[in-house]
Amino acid sequence: MYNKVILIGNLTRDVELRYTPSGTAVAKFGLATNRTYNDPVTKEKKQEVMFIDITMFGRSAETANQWLKKGKKVLIEGRLALDQWTGNDGQKRSKHSVIAEKMQFMDSKNENSGMNDYNSGNYQNYNNQAQAQYNQQSAPVQQTQPQQEEKIPSIDIDEEDIPF
Repeated sequence: MYNKVILIGNLTRDVELRYTPSGTAVAKFGLATNRTYNDPVTKEKKQEVMFIDITMFGRSAETANQWLKKGKKVLIEGRLALDQWTGNDGQKRSKHSVIAEKMQFMDSKNENSGMNDYNSGNYQNYNNQAQAQYNQQSAPVQQTQPQQEEKIPSIDIDEEDIPF
């Protein structure tokens, strides 16, 4: 089974941050996404808007609370969850929401002070993956000279290079 959701949209409200009794941060906010399509009958361009509730946990939740505000554009990667409860009228109710596992700020660098997914913890993972890939590519060599520091190639990715 596979449960993966990737969304890009704008926050519909400011992040609401709370803490569980054990001290885990929980952030909740709304995300609006849209798609434009051509109506097959009328041939008009139409827009479909979706409003999705997002929940984040841990350090990412605290980062979202610090940097995200209503209207900011963000990429969320996570999983779909079903929320169920009983309403005040005794009726059982349910809705789908997204539990975010990763986030990336999508606004320009000037608007968010250069913060991409650095504070959400993904920057360190990316660095570790680049280091592991570099180490795997270099074959072990018997060294007779003093060991020199390994140089990790720098990776310069511009926001325009991202395909979405």
